[in-house]
Amino acid sequence: MDPIYVTGHRNPDTDSIVAAIAYAALRNACGDREYEAACLGQISEETRIVLDRFGFQPPTRITDLYNQVRDLEYDTPPILDTGVTISRAWEEFREYPNIAAIPVARENGTLYGILSKTDIASYNMSGISSGVLVNVPLFNVLSVLEGKVLNEAGENTDTISGEVNIALPQTHDNLLFQKKDSVVLCGYQPDMIRRALEMNVNCLVLCQAELPPELRNFPTATCIIATPLDAFRASRLIFQSTPVGRICNTQGIISFRLSERVDDVKEMVLKHRHPSYPILDECEKVVGILTRYHLLRPRRKRVVLVDHNEARQSVPGLYQAEILEIIDHHRLADIQTGNPIYVRNEPVGSTNTIIASMFQDRGLMPSAGLAGMMAAAILSDTVMFKSPTCTPRDIRTAERMARIANVSLDALGREIFSASIDNKTAQEVLFTDYKEFHIAGHNLAVAQITSVDSHSVLERKAEFLKLMHQHAKQKNFDLMVLMLTDVLMEGTQILYVGDDETIQQAFGVTPRDNTAFLPKVMSRKKQVIPMLSDLWG
Repeated sequence: MDPIYVTGHRNPDTDSIVAAIAYAALRNACGDREYEAACLGQISEETRIVLDRFGFQPPTRITDLYNQVRDLEYDTPPILDTGVTISRAWEEFREYPNIAAIPVARENGTLYGILSKTDIASYNMSGISSGVLVNVPLFNVLSVLEGKVLNEAGENTDTISGEVNIALPQTHDNLLFQKKDSVVLCGYQPDMIRRALEMNVNCLVLCQAELPPELRNFPTATCIIATPLDAFRASRLIFQSTPVGRICNTQGIISFRLSERVDDVKEMVLKHRHPSYPILDECEKVVGILTRYHLLRPRRKRVVLVDHNEARQSVPGLYQAEILEIIDHHRLADIQTGNPIYVRNEPVGSTNTIIASMFQDRGLMPSAGLAGMMAAAILSDTVMFKSPTCTPRDIRTAERMARIANVSLDALGREIFSASIDNKTAQEVLFTDYKEFHIAGHNLAVAQITSVDSHSVLERKAEFLKLMHQHAKQKNFDLMVLMLTDVLMEGTQILYVGDDETIQQAFGVTPRDNTAFLPKVMSRKKQVIPMLSDLWG
């Protein structure tokens, strides 16, 4: 069963990461074992403090949800070794009548070639025309003829070569085998058998016959094989003892990896129009065969979105995935679905407040460690209950989770907001909690850092502004803002790149040197974005 990814937004904060872990744990605890927490970006130092504090590992990191070759219902026929007989390959085609081709692999599993029914048909026609075997392994011949070796010379033979002849009555000398380099098929014909042994032909095949007693110790270099098949059938099957590695196609093969996007594969299939394409895994080993019919209906990845519902903040390739649920506390944005889904969107300060209610709805209490993480996430997203997004319900929920985890909310809050950024680059800091928005024709980005000491961050103002100028120019932003939210000061110092008048009109302050202090402003979602939305209409 493929996993159902539970993921927050890009550049995830603590609420986003913990919400993914908590909701996956809730669904799996209720019997839905395929849910898996995931994240879309690097874990922040604050989030890592929370995970380490309560003994949890970071979620699986995913980069996109584009349909890949691994999501297709491709064919998985047997993968044949180069030494397998054509007869065995044909049996596989009969076993899987809808398979157009079979991969041929080396001993280590890597691709050698691809075998089609056409390859076998072409070989059969040419084999019948030439009537010659060339260095076919003895074991292959014994396999297709259901034969056994009858003499010492046969035990010392490894390969069989020669022109294949069905021995005719001795009265027709002109039609008898004339060369030592022959493979002779006959029945119980003592004179014919003696002639073959005297000539030391390469191989003598006795069809539905035993070796005459008087010839059992005849000195000869001929390999003698007995088969229960009649001469006519044996003469046809012996050519199918040739290894498939000699007749399969090894030139101009186009293969695809499991990780390749279906969109890219479609372009290649349209360009080359081959009937079949081998599929390789990450170790270059063959795992299946792809045809154009497999591209018609890929199996979509499944995902639950938490702490966001905006396409630009979500995982790349989301439009190709199946969204099952959305659990969020932000404004409704632009994500569309093909089918009705479960959506739970509530005006609270933290997604984990909603998920805690869902635990209650299902009559399940989170573990002490998980409850502690959820309490920390609520503290983080509500800035220790100082954010205007915070509700009495957030406070009650955080207090309950703290009691279950036996932790102090005040001590926990100071611990998670004490994460230092001194040893981080400006890029790491700027993009830790970073979101892009499109409002009334304006493109902008707002990043946020929450700490108990914003003054130390302001000392690196020039470094941040230089990086913001470069990024805003590259992305063609109208405005880029870095919020330095100080828990103790209960306000936010902003650094910005853009129009001074925009900042002045939106927030009612007089900016200076690309900075401004916004008292009582703690929330990007409820105080910064709405102000800009009102300004731009």
